[in-house]
This record gives sequence, structure tokens and C-alpha cells, in this order.
Amino acid sequence: MNIEQILKINSDLPLHKKVVINLLFTYGLIIGKLNEALKPHDISIQQFNVLRILRGQKGRPVTLAAIQERMVNKMSNTTRLVDKLVKKQYVTKSKNELNKRKIDIIITQQGLDFLNKIDDFVETIEKESTSSLDTNEQLELIRLLGKLR
Repeated sequence: MNIEQILKINSDLPLHKKVVINLLFTYGLIIGKLNEALKPHDISIQQFNVLRILRGQKGRPVTLAAIQERMVNKMSNTTRLVDKLVKKQYVTKSKNELNKRKIDIIITQQGLDFLNKIDDFVETIEKESTSSLDTNEQLELIRLLGKLR
């Protein structure tokens, strides 16, 4: 089914609009599935993203600015996300030793345990979201999206 049928659009859309609408609609579907899956675990996709960034640091502290730079969704309020993760005891914050104006963030063991608990769950959703594409189609989609960026 094409996007016009899905969204019940009667007018003939220019190709560039079809591309953008398809991207946004598909993004919404995938993000919706991920958020729905994470909701019972009381965590948003943005908070999950922060935890994955911190896990990748392998115990080394990282600043808010560095987290923001690596976020998939650059519109997220990183300070608010980190504060929520501190309340859940998934991360800790401390003043940077070299620059007192900066805050260092580190994932806690509880945060690592939480990620380990839900990693397979999220992996399954990611695989399901791309299962209609074979390996070559997935690689081609990655190439095309990179070209758009």
C-alpha cells in the first residue's frame, strides 16, 4: 500500500513530498513500536539512547555536551533525560575534575544491568521492523539514507 492510500491523501503529491512523508511516517511507526515496548520498563527511547551511549564509554565519564552530540534525536533535552536517569539510579553525575563548569556522567551497575535485561527485547523489535527487507535491501536503504543526510 502506498503512502497516499495509508494517509487517505487524494491529491497527487510531488515526489519530494512523497519521500519526506514516507520517511516521517516510517520513523513514527518504528519509534512508536520502540516506545510502546519500553513503556512497561518506565523508560523512553531517548533515555535508552543515553544509556547505550554511556555503556559505550566502558566506565569512562562523559559530559552532557558529548552525550548530546551522539544522540540520535538532537532535539532531546539531555539535561532532563540524564536527571531522570539519575533518579532511577541508572547514572551518576559529578563535577568534572579539570573543568568545574562541566558535569561528568557515568552509567551505574544498575543501569548496565537494566540494559542487559532489555537488550534482547529491543533487538527483537529492531529486527522485526526491518524483517521485510533482505540484507542487500537493508544495506541499500542505509546507503540511500546516508546520501540524504
